[in-house]
Amino acid sequence: MEILVVIVVLGILATVVLFTVRGVSDRGEQSACASDARTLTAAADTWMAQESLDEVPALGASADRYELFLVDKGMIRQVSTRWNLNADGTVTTTGDPCQATTAAPTAAALTASH
Repeated sequence: MEILVVIVVLGILATVVLFTVRGVSDRGEQSACASDARTLTAAADTWMAQESLDEVPALGASADRYELFLVDKGMIRQVSTRWNLNADGTVTTTGDPCQATTAAPTAAALTASH
């Protein structure tokens, strides 16, 4: 009987720990997603300001063509798996893991909110 009580208590503790860890990782994904959007918009805004242009040129024809240009110029390390950069410096989600978000604000709007 006592062993059964111990097993039930351990099961309850394991469930609590599982839900706690899951919540932390969800918040981590959301934070990484927002950070990725800020990095892309800041890199695009910086490049456009340095070159006095209104759009980021494309490199190739893929969905990542504007990000590939910024990689080529050394503004970012790699293309984003979460966001697609548009020519005007705004970003749209690829749907993974930013499914609830449809578009991200510009870098100026992101900096103003902090």
